[in-house]
Amino acid sequence: MKRARQKVGIENEAPQTSQKSKKQKTCSYSSMFGESDLHTSMDWGNLPHHVVLRIFQFLPLIDRARASSVCRRWNEIFHIPDLWRRFEFELNQPATSYLKSTHPDLIQQIIKRHADHLQYVSFKVDSSTESAEAACDILSQLVNCSIKTLGLISTAKPSFMNVSKAHFASALTVVFVNSKSLSSIKIDDTPLDDPSLKVLVANNSDTLKLLKMSSCPHVSPAGILCVADQCHGLKELALNYYILSDELLLALSSEKHVDLEHLRIDVVSENPGQVEFHTIKKQSWDALVKHSPKVNIVMYFFLYEEEFDAFFREETPVTHLYFGRAVSKAMLGRIGLNCPRLIELVVCANGLQPLDDELIRIAERCKNLTAMGLGECEVTCRGFIEFVKMCGGRLTQLSIMEEVLIPDNDYSLDRLHLEVSKHLGRMWFPDMMPTW
Repeated sequence: MKRARQKVGIENEAPQTSQKSKKQKTCSYSSMFGESDLHTSMDWGNLPHHVVLRIFQFLPLIDRARASSVCRRWNEIFHIPDLWRRFEFELNQPATSYLKSTHPDLIQQIIKRHADHLQYVSFKVDSSTESAEAACDILSQLVNCSIKTLGLISTAKPSFMNVSKAHFASALTVVFVNSKSLSSIKIDDTPLDDPSLKVLVANNSDTLKLLKMSSCPHVSPAGILCVADQCHGLKELALNYYILSDELLLALSSEKHVDLEHLRIDVVSENPGQVEFHTIKKQSWDALVKHSPKVNIVMYFFLYEEEFDAFFREETPVTHLYFGRAVSKAMLGRIGLNCPRLIELVVCANGLQPLDDELIRIAERCKNLTAMGLGECEVTCRGFIEFVKMCGGRLTQLSIMEEVLIPDNDYSLDRLHLEVSKHLGRMWFPDMMPTW
């Protein structure tokens, strides 16, 4: 009995100890924050105005809309103009996309209450014509807008190209006429035409700085010159190679035209052998660089090997080169000889012939090269180390697939990464997958 009573006594003491510990914890929290502060921190409705606004800015639109129904104060913050300066309309058809669309009711609410607040607007659509037409319908309603940035993005082709030119041009004209302060426009793969560009220039010539319109088959060199003649603040231009000509480059190099900082040129072929690419003369390139000495000339190539004949046979002031398909050894050899301003080179595929000599020539002649990426190519470890040694620490980006490197009698892959790291002045390893 005595042992039993002692045991009961111990068991009865345990809850007292727990309550005391719990009381001590409560006291420590209270002393740190104060009981009223602890209660306030749990009340989301009393969060400072700027904190709620910041939270809303990070929320996806659907979650933001749901959060607005928490209380009257949050609903008021939901409609603050600052929250509606940047917006992306997502328009997808359930049958063609797994992505969720912006709800139609919410779109109408935005147009009704916040059209005049929108400044940075993009439309992301799937491959369906219905989604692209819906985007045009929304553009047509933005009559009170003051948009500064406009982007039309197709997650898969054809999309906007399937919309009638008249419908697209009419919708775009509404924004061009009413905004008056457009500075950045990205409308690749669309039926944009020269009359639309004239409307753009007539209403936004003082503000336009960036215009990207690659794969717009209805735009002619005359449309480009219309922009260059009037938009004296233009700094970045992107277009397709088929528009580029000696006449256009010489016109862009005249005293009345802008000093471009970036000229992006997409060289694309969908039907091999059916398009013969023209050559741009060295004198035309030289005129552009003389007029705009710091211009970055960026070229994206999506050609087949037999279509490269017209390129880089003379000195070309290109600074950034990206090859999305296979490119021959001969072509890379020409780049080493004729691209002295080259800063970045990415080759996704070449074939099964080692590129040692070509890379060494590029390192030797392209003194500004700071970034290199190689995908499905072959380079011996010795040749690669020689390339890195010649470039030295100026290679700030070096992305090479491990499969590209061929071990030889002098270097294994383990020794290679140590040698390359030594010449770069930092730790380096080959990539397991492309990072560009």
